[in-house]
Amino acid sequence: MNTFLPKASILAMLLGLAAGTVVAAPTSPALKLQLWAQGQNLKLETLAFLPENLGPERLAASERDGLLLLDEHGKELARLPGSFGSLDRRAAGQQVLVASLDNDRQQALLVSLDPRGRSWGQPMYLPTRDFPVNGLCLYRDEASNLFLFLVGEEGKGEQWLVGSDAKLLTRPVRVRGLPLPPSAQFCQVDDAANQLFVNEENLGWWAYPAHPEADVVREPVALRTPFGDIKQSAGVMALVPGGIVALDPQAAQLHLYQQQGESWSARASLPLPGLKEPESLAVRRTAKGLQLLVRDDDDGRLYQGEVSWQPAEVNLPPVLPNVAAMSQSDPVGRQGDAADDPAIWIHPQQPALSRVLGTNKKQGLLVYDLQGKLLQELPVGRLNNVDVRPNFKAGQQVIDLAVASNRDHNSLSLFSIDRATGELHEAGEIPTPLNNIYGICLFQPASGELYAFANDKDGTFLQYRLSAPDGAVRGELVRQFKVDSQPEGCVADDQRQRLFIGEEDVGVWAVDARADQPAALSSVIRVGPQLHADVEGLALYQSDAHDYLVVSSQGNDSYLVLDAEPPFASHGAFRVGLNAEASIDGASETDGLEVTSMNLGGSWAQGMLVVQDGRKRMPEQTQNFKFVPWAEVTKALKLP
Repeated sequence: MNTFLPKASILAMLLGLAAGTVVAAPTSPALKLQLWAQGQNLKLETLAFLPENLGPERLAASERDGLLLLDEHGKELARLPGSFGSLDRRAAGQQVLVASLDNDRQQALLVSLDPRGRSWGQPMYLPTRDFPVNGLCLYRDEASNLFLFLVGEEGKGEQWLVGSDAKLLTRPVRVRGLPLPPSAQFCQVDDAANQLFVNEENLGWWAYPAHPEADVVREPVALRTPFGDIKQSAGVMALVPGGIVALDPQAAQLHLYQQQGESWSARASLPLPGLKEPESLAVRRTAKGLQLLVRDDDDGRLYQGEVSWQPAEVNLPPVLPNVAAMSQSDPVGRQGDAADDPAIWIHPQQPALSRVLGTNKKQGLLVYDLQGKLLQELPVGRLNNVDVRPNFKAGQQVIDLAVASNRDHNSLSLFSIDRATGELHEAGEIPTPLNNIYGICLFQPASGELYAFANDKDGTFLQYRLSAPDGAVRGELVRQFKVDSQPEGCVADDQRQRLFIGEEDVGVWAVDARADQPAALSSVIRVGPQLHADVEGLALYQSDAHDYLVVSSQGNDSYLVLDAEPPFASHGAFRVGLNAEASIDGASETDGLEVTSMNLGGSWAQGMLVVQDGRKRMPEQTQNFKFVPWAEVTKALKLP
């Protein structure tokens, strides 16, 4: 969802920002500037320092002189001929990956630089865009994927995957488009904080989530008067951990901002004496503060100097390990929030022919093979959750049964599964008295009976005994209980006769699954540092070695793994990140999930995890399901 605030909300926010934004400090930062690179016959437009620990040299982009490596006195060390504008860089081992804009070709490019050997590599170009590109910036995520943001005219922005680990991809992949301010020209990314900063010349500087799976929202960093401390315009900015250094070119001022939690506070506004229209800005930390490079667009002169200030670094959320999906399903056939909950049906003779079922809550039930190819669509209504159990006795036959919650009819929709082909057929419907049926899961104790748990958004749970003595499935209500607020996900441990239920804003509960036992709730884990609301899908990974409960922690796009037995010890959380080699995006805003320990062959020898993906990227399409080898989860979390 693209989140932009109405005018009234913006006004209230701006007034709040304007009040008391300057942080008190014992001493004010001091700025010293002097001319740099005098006597050099170079016309430099954009400047950057080399990444830390790669040397004191500087980078420059020039419309006339190309891409340049300069020593600390401004002497040319290496040149890539051409006409270039905009500049960013990231370290890649002992190499530097440089991004710039080729003015002649009107294309963004990436090129490697060997600063020790003083040589440039062969440029890799992004495809020509259908909009003018004003600026660009690089971003490396926690899994070492390298991205390039393009800032275009009329608010057009894009994010591209350009590298993995220390290598550039052979072919860049467009990840997503994102709406940016209409007058944006500059951007920078704080990799550790996963934040993209963009200027809006006539209004201020904005912070966006940079992660490709993030929703498109923005927060103000600083704004023009009367709502902030910017006198004239918001220009180029540079980042250091915990802080932003930014230029107001029309007022010839340098602004310093300190991050405080999720907001920003003005630290100082410093005049730039002698400069009429400062444009390009480069910053790096030193033992004394910050070293600066500034260019005055009025006369083209370059200045270097120091600011006696370093921002305090902020505490960031822990970095969670990433696992990659090995395959993904075809996108669902409806726009918006459509895909929801998966289930895995195991073929009794040939596990490689198993199926993944997925609900489309705007259409019905979908059936995929293990490569994600859509095999069946059953348009029976707005199905929300689905579960599967084998060996259900229907008259004189034994069938495998899938049961889904149908929000059109507040009922249970039933499907028989052909044990030879995996084909599904409608097998009836069981009405319920629920007003807003939501989640469902099945329970099959060793006695062979089959039960369905269905819940309502008001917290009500109904337990039905399913039977089909004459071949037609019917349900008998055998128990009812309630939680205090909205639940959805649930999963039954058939072996231990335990039901796990998720109360979305509260946490996970365990309750006896047997119909003749009291429904006493015991806490498994509550929403907190590890589990972020909403609590969504629940699934059990059960093997001879260990049993785990897997929980969708939707609030921070992660998946938590707990022991499936008391005291339900946590083994940590992970995220499903993108697979650069296979061009499969990661997963986010996950609703339902399912897991199996069954050896399904190949990459699925230790089982498979299936998660719903709420934001389909690379390319941007309707929602789908991601298929993850459980072996990768075991490796990432070092599971016993």
